[in-house]
Amino acid sequence: MHLREEELKKIKDEVLNLTSSSLYAERVKNKYFPVIGEGNHEARIMFVGEAPGENEAKTGRPFCGRAGKVLENLLASVGIDRQDVYVTNILKDRPPGNRDPLPDEIAAYAPFLDRQIKIIQPKIVATLGRFSMTYIMTHYGLDFELDTISKIHGQVFEAEGFKFIPLYHPAAAIYNQQLMGTLKEDFKKLASL
Repeated sequence: MHLREEELKKIKDEVLNLTSSSLYAERVKNKYFPVIGEGNHEARIMFVGEAPGENEAKTGRPFCGRAGKVLENLLASVGIDRQDVYVTNILKDRPPGNRDPLPDEIAAYAPFLDRQIKIIQPKIVATLGRFSMTYIMTHYGLDFELDTISKIHGQVFEAEGFKFIPLYHPAAAIYNQQLMGTLKEDFKKLASL
């Protein structure tokens, strides 16, 4: 087994047994799967969402529902195949009722994301939504650049050898069709990197 695969499997095993997480009992009760991440282990682009939804928790696959279709269409619009990127979330377990991630949940799961980034070593980390944007930018010392997602989406930031680009969450375009044009423009910027 390739070293990256071994390291990513360790993360999966640790998340599977993360009984200290308040979301673990929720996962077991609902017979959900943890959603670790999927895609190319040598991807140049890593997408980081917020937390798995119900479809994701039922299948163990990130972005496999409606938001996933939007993501795939956005990737296709700039000639990027989903198999060439890596897709994950900060939280690896679904919060009840699809509510926003809580600070203690982010604190519990973020170390796994940090390790995924170190293992895969993407050139670009594209955050999907405000929670992943806030976590990534703060973690990489870019908190002085933080603003609302409506002000900094599509901008490129750099730290520790990575480029970061905050993007609206694809689900936002499901609820607000006007955001689709904005997302398409932001994906053009992403592709140009």
